Amino acid sequence: MNAANTFERQLQYDRRNYSDGELMELYMRLLKPRMIEEKMLNLLRQGQVSKWFSGIGQEAIACAVPFVLDNDEYILPMHRNLGVFTGRNIPFDKLFSQWQGKMNGFSKGRERSFHFGTNAYHIVGMISHLGPQLALADGIALAHKLKQERKVTAVFTGEGATSEGDFHESLNVAAVWDLPVIFIVENNGYGLSTPTNEQFRCAQIADKGIGYGMRSVIVDGNNILDMVAALQECRTYCIEQQKPVLLECMTFRMRGHEEASGIKYVPKELIDMWGRKDPVMNYEQYLKDLGLLSEEHIAAIRAEIKQEIEQGVATVFAEPEIIPDTAAELRDVYAPHNQQVKHPQSGKQSQKKFINAITDALQLAMDTYPELIIMGQDIAEYGGAFKVTDGFVQRYGKSRIRNTPICESAIIGVGCGLSVKHMKSIIEMQFADFVTSGFNPIINNMAKMYYRWGQNIDSVIRMPTGAGVGAGPFHSQSNEAWFFHTPGLKVVYPSSVYDAKGLLLAAIEDPNPVLFFEHKALYRSITADIPDDYYTVEIGKATLAREGNDLSIITYGMGVHWAKAACDEMQLDADILDLRTLLPFDTEAIEKTVRKTGKVLVLHEDTLTGGIGGEIASWISEHAFTYLDAPVMRCGSLDTPVPFSLELEKNFLANARLKLVLTQLIDY
Repeated sequence: MNAANTFERQLQYDRRNYSDGELMELYMRLLKPRMIEEKMLNLLRQGQVSKWFSGIGQEAIACAVPFVLDNDEYILPMHRNLGVFTGRNIPFDKLFSQWQGKMNGFSKGRERSFHFGTNAYHIVGMISHLGPQLALADGIALAHKLKQERKVTAVFTGEGATSEGDFHESLNVAAVWDLPVIFIVENNGYGLSTPTNEQFRCAQIADKGIGYGMRSVIVDGNNILDMVAALQECRTYCIEQQKPVLLECMTFRMRGHEEASGIKYVPKELIDMWGRKDPVMNYEQYLKDLGLLSEEHIAAIRAEIKQEIEQGVATVFAEPEIIPDTAAELRDVYAPHNQQVKHPQSGKQSQKKFINAITDALQLAMDTYPELIIMGQDIAEYGGAFKVTDGFVQRYGKSRIRNTPICESAIIGVGCGLSVKHMKSIIEMQFADFVTSGFNPIINNMAKMYYRWGQNIDSVIRMPTGAGVGAGPFHSQSNEAWFFHTPGLKVVYPSSVYDAKGLLLAAIEDPNPVLFFEHKALYRSITADIPDDYYTVEIGKATLAREGNDLSIITYGMGVHWAKAACDEMQLDADILDLRTLLPFDTEAIEKTVRKTGKVLVLHEDTLTGGIGGEIASWISEHAFTYLDAPVMRCGSLDTPVPFSLELEKNFLANARLKLVLTQLIDY
């Protein structure tokens, strides 16, 4: 006798007002991912796929979400949510191509399993760090709210990831900003092998939502009808009240975290108990009890799904292996952008300090791009720590000038989510040092998302940086080198008033993520006449801050001013090349000045070891060695944290050794 005939149903279903057709559609949605998983597990045992994260036992949660949400409402799933992808009717051969790393996959072989997104199906996939997608959901929901679209965003996480800072930051932002997000927590009892009693002490994860002033709901995640009803209620609440909900779905993972890890750590009686609560078998039996399903009907449905799966597998196994195209790989690191430099039109000029140029650029950008918003700590009524945005909230309103909680990671994630909805954002770090709290979303979402699946991140992070004002080790760091190493980011660092405005406007125009460094000591110490109009400076192009013939000083930021002062004092006839853009840096300009003088010093405020100067020196040695009359020399700050005492700080900074190094280079 077929096992299905003897299955004793453990779950109680309430059909509410769902039609027979809706009940049957839910069965199809449940069965398809289960059958795909069974096929994938067979292929895994045969060595034909490399890895698999099973969602068997949890299908009702994932399958209910696309059933309830509109097709243009974004879902941000995790790696056990196959039912989201099948529920959005993604062709199986396309999914299988993704899992097999084929060119026809969503990430062109650059990503694994469910680590991808697709705007065509309104899905944004996870990264392995688990938590950051929660903040992306905040950003998408914020865009819905600002555009008055009356839509909801649903985002998944597991009970393990609720211990991550991203979970707390994202829920707090959603609660404070009243964002229409459904935070779906799949509580399957284990974070890999760690049981929930070793992860948190509250009775339910839903209690955490209550702590943020957020509505929280607990539902049986194995009961597909209860899941649908709970989601429908949550969606209505989020849209009508414009507030978030935390939905805790109680379920169980019947297989390992991934297949290689197994389930030996799970008590057998627990597996047996949850096995009797299987969401597919229980619902199938319920439909049989209602007279909507028969064994013949089940066999026909399974045969149809099996044929689709087998066709998809055959199609993908017939696809050729990827032939790497290095040019395409490099090209896809950044979203295409052919910058058209804009020149001032009126000829009107005003004398401005460096900080006023930043403010001027931000105002012009806000007037030019209605989809642009600015986010940061204390930037609204207070006007920001340095008063860059003073008066902005009165001019543009609190919806576009947004004070944020102290949560750098979440706000950077919000910027990513806004980009998914074609909105621009500027994020102000109160001090560049504080960006460490948002490092993960910059490095692993902002920088990689376009390369991974074609979603550009149209965001600028403003970074007040640098020492010289006695602010100590946590407000004075030069941390541009951390990001210089990361493909997919652009790093801009102006030294002049003119460039501060023109480069910031160019960065805002650019559809790629830009880290924009502003030296705090330059804010009010330098002044120049600059155009009142909107204008831009080309990103990626250096400029000669001074021309000479004896030697070349390649630098940026405060280093430009140090170099000018040293040349004046020492009466040196030097080229001073201001890089302006650090990533990508201008190799043509570097080679030109090396050819001209034959002697090169690379100067930066950052500590010497691991600084950008090492890469510039290496590039010169590799590509312009024959033009050198002396070794490339470097001058950087001491390899220590930035000290607080002004005397110690002066000794720390590269400027303390600049004239000595210049003398050594001249005398070589």
